[in-house]
Amino acid sequence: MASERNRELVKRAWRSFSTRDKDLIASFFTQDAEWLAPPGNATAVALGATHHMVGRDAIVHFLTIDFPRMFVADVVVDFRGFHADGDVVVVEETMQATLAGGNAYRNDYCFIFQLRDGLIHRVREYMDTAKGHHMVFGDACCKRTDDQ
Repeated sequence: MASERNRELVKRAWRSFSTRDKDLIASFFTQDAEWLAPPGNATAVALGATHHMVGRDAIVHFLTIDFPRMFVADVVVDFRGFHADGDVVVVEETMQATLAGGNAYRNDYCFIFQLRDGLIHRVREYMDTAKGHHMVFGDACCKRTDDQ
């Protein structure tokens, strides 16, 4: 029963992200929530932001202010799975969007949500970081030199 309730909570939270309603989004996270993405991921680099957001306010700021600065139009999320086991919910998805510079973006993601007391306490985000860098920064980001 807890697994299904938690799966539904994460689905509702995910739907809230697109509203950009700060209070609604905040209502899904613990005060001390964390969101961890791979260090040096293209979104964090392009925005000059951290890959490890700490605290509900930092997460809400990213979802309502920073995310729409980067992914400016045509954001579509194709969910391939919401898998729950107790207080852990795994979300598999593909996101596509138009980037601020006009490039198309499409990448696969896996999110692991850990819940505490019926709220999201920690999110671990995984994606193809090399593909993300290529879409955001073009070929220049990914060329290797002989000394690398």
